[in-house]
Order: sequence, then structure tokens, then C-alpha cells
Amino acid sequence: MTQDCSYNELYPLQVLDDSMEPEFPRGCVIVLEPSRVCASGAYVVIKAHNDRWFRRFEKDADGSARLVAENDAYPDLPLTEGEYEIEGVVVQRNVKRRIKHYKPYEPNNGVALQ
Repeated sequence: MTQDCSYNELYPLQVLDDSMEPEFPRGCVIVLEPSRVCASGAYVVIKAHNDRWFRRFEKDADGSARLVAENDAYPDLPLTEGEYEIEGVVVQRNVKRRIKHYKPYEPNNGVALQ
């Protein structure tokens, strides 16, 4: 019997809009590590509200969670526990062959992992 390991493989996606600018400009490539958990402040791809979103995941000390766009023109998206699913965490960004790495599992504001 062969087990499928593809769930653990990193995979790229291209950013198609300006919601995450300036950190992630339109057209850049992000590399995701499949994961169901992340630290508050991590950049994620998440299924919520019948759609797939690329945003920064924020979880407050009171347990409330939301998705935050880097571009202030886009509103925060509140998340309800049990009604969203983290698909992957951004570990790398490539803008015109300039690569930046991210540490997705290290909390950046003292909030514990989800």
C-alpha cells in the first residue's frame, strides 16, 4: 500500500490582486507549506466565507480571529471558530527573482498558536 505524501509538499501560488501590497505585490509568487495551524501574524491561505483568501492571520488574546489585508483599502475579515480552515502558511515570497523567507510558526506578537 502506497501512502500519498503530497499533502506535505510545498506549493507555489501567484498573487492576483493588490490586497496584500506592498509586502506581496500583484504578480509575485508565494510558496506555501500545507498546514492546519499557524501563529498569529503568519501569512496564510485559508478557506472561509465560501471562498479562499490570502491574508495575514491574527488571533487576539480573547481568542477572536480575523484575516487582515496589508493594503488598508481592504477591510478585516472576522473569522468564526469552526467556520474556517487554514490550508497553508506562506514560507517564501518571490518578486522578480528576489526571494524572502518567512518563519510561519513563530508567534510575532506573543499570541499562542491556534
